[in-house]
Amino acid sequence: MPSVVLVRHGRSTANVAGILTGRAPGVRLDEVGRSQAAGVAERLAGVPLVAVVSSPLERCRETATIIAEGRGHEVRLEDGLTECDYGQWQGRPLSELAQEPLWSVVQDEPSAAVFPGGESLTAMQARAVEAVRRHDAAVQSEHGAGAVWVAVTHGDVIKSLLADALGLGLDLFQRIVVNPGSVSVVRYGTTRPAVVATNTDAGDLSWLRSLGPADDAPVGGGAGPDDAAADS
Repeated sequence: MPSVVLVRHGRSTANVAGILTGRAPGVRLDEVGRSQAAGVAERLAGVPLVAVVSSPLERCRETATIIAEGRGHEVRLEDGLTECDYGQWQGRPLSELAQEPLWSVVQDEPSAAVFPGGESLTAMQARAVEAVRRHDAAVQSEHGAGAVWVAVTHGDVIKSLLADALGLGLDLFQRIVVNPGSVSVVRYGTTRPAVVATNTDAGDLSWLRSLGPADDAPVGGGAGPDDAAADS
């Protein structure tokens, strides 16, 4: 199967302010966030991307546009990758939300967390996994199993996608860290997903071009990507 590069949007103004921005409109990248997005684009410069898909929210669209620039791709918007609907929590300071009884549920039993007036984390994970697998299948059908594509989305969304790919229950997804501007890589093989990288923020990603079939896991760990192909 193809490789999907999961990119969390660059740092936003709300991230700096400590606000749970959710789906509020008008939240943009700050200067650091734009630099992070440019860094992702540079890391992927040697990778022939076949598609760039994004959450429709501004901070993700900005990040995706920087990654797609000069590649001849239009950024495709996907509602399934949008931020969790935090309902009445949206727009409130994280320091204030930490005093709410629901906070401990979100931390310790996220599968039971339903945001007042919003959605559950379980529903968020389900529609994100469906969206990524649907796009991945379409990429394979059109471009083949060696294709690489990008999905730009949000921290909790990526954490839930990685938890699913790792076979973890959602209640363990808070163990995963996904920073602004980070890159994670998943391949949905014929037998199981393979998590190739998580929360990386540096390093050339040209080696993604040389990954073999995502089938049985190599016993002993295997030889890794073809260095000659990655360095060419």
